[in-house]
Amino acid sequence: MSARERARAALAGRRVGVIGLGREGLALSRFLLSIGADVVVTDDKPLGALAPAAHELGDGVALHAGGLYPGVLETDLCFVSPGVPLDRPELLSARANGVPLWNETGLFLWLCSAPAVGITGSSGKSTTTALVAGMAAEAGRRVHLGGNIGRPLIGCIDEIRADDLVVMELSSFQLELMRQSPTFAAVTNLTPNHLDRHHTMAAYVAAKRHIFAHQRAHDVTVLNADCRLSLALAEDCPGQVHWSGRRAGCGPGAHLAGDTLVLRRSAGESDRLCSRDELRLVGEHNVDNALCACALAGAIGLPSNAIRRALVAFAGLPHRLEVVAEVGGVTYINDSIATAPERSLAAVRSMRSPVVLLAGGRDKDLPWEEWSAEVARCVRAVVSFGEMGSRIVALLAGRGVTVRQASGLDEAVRLAQGLARPGDVVLLSPGGTSFDEFRDFEARGERFRQLVHASREDG
Repeated sequence: MSARERARAALAGRRVGVIGLGREGLALSRFLLSIGADVVVTDDKPLGALAPAAHELGDGVALHAGGLYPGVLETDLCFVSPGVPLDRPELLSARANGVPLWNETGLFLWLCSAPAVGITGSSGKSTTTALVAGMAAEAGRRVHLGGNIGRPLIGCIDEIRADDLVVMELSSFQLELMRQSPTFAAVTNLTPNHLDRHHTMAAYVAAKRHIFAHQRAHDVTVLNADCRLSLALAEDCPGQVHWSGRRAGCGPGAHLAGDTLVLRRSAGESDRLCSRDELRLVGEHNVDNALCACALAGAIGLPSNAIRRALVAFAGLPHRLEVVAEVGGVTYINDSIATAPERSLAAVRSMRSPVVLLAGGRDKDLPWEEWSAEVARCVRAVVSFGEMGSRIVALLAGRGVTVRQASGLDEAVRLAQGLARPGDVVLLSPGGTSFDEFRDFEARGERFRQLVHASREDG
């Protein structure tokens, strides 16, 4: 039975709710309609903002805009989009009353016949995911990349063959409702993140745990041996545990031997892959990401020569320590992906030139003490911006570092240009989310690019 036939057998004719009509909600609604489900969709946005999606779905969907429509929970099954907090009173009540809550990722994994690789963590997810996909493609595998990176995969379920490989980045929001786990899983690291949504570190880690919680005995999870919280997950893994880290462990995985990335396979043999100097990726944190990708590739069974080719060819993803331009002897680097203070610190630690740091955005209720102490020691100047602007000024007060406050990113770039000297780096690595000013970190990074290129043209 094909994936579509299985879905039709389970859901055709049933009344199904979808909460949230974003990227995943739209793809899911299209799929549910195509298999004959009776679909009810609700979204907090006003109808005008949903007009393009509503036009695409047509009259086959009952769409309720402007709030969470109660009728969406009076269905046989309800799918919740990742952007919708599960602690909304309506959802808490629904769960207490036994309403089944699912999500697009869980449905996809239930239907998918191909082995799936899932990567989560507090940082490094996208880079590791893209690296694993590149390694598999180098090995000649037909790869489907998606999840939190790329497209929602439910829309391409008909294209996936049993001998393909699915590679997915999975956020904590996507994992909260999971009843399926991928065949191969990895937790890149665990540090405080998204506490504005999860409220406690324990709840955040519990969401991440779903990436392996439903695995079988022969499935594999890669854990970071250098991360205390990741290390502690090993005893909870129902499948095999492989390791990534700086030091060689006693089991299969990837580690550093001097400056060389080494893969140790289950059979016990070790392959030297490349030196860290051969990596085009910048920063020590990207060495960790490369090791995690290698450990996953080894668990999948990809040949070492393909892993090596992908490692040395991969130049990174947009908005992740991306060199935008050099203007007047100043290098501008876009690290808009840095939406947590630890991620911003990793970027600062990667720089070898004096730094003018652009920091700000919207806070996620994360600890900033380590960030403020180290930034004050390591950078020449900071320009704060957005909702967090005043907090950053207060955090750095009296620490001996030059600080300027801007209302938004445009003004922040102008101030940074005035502070920067030839040989400096102007680094956008905010530490906060973009939602105070932009729709996502990519839009923020794009605006930074535009401002930098405009200044080059003006010069």
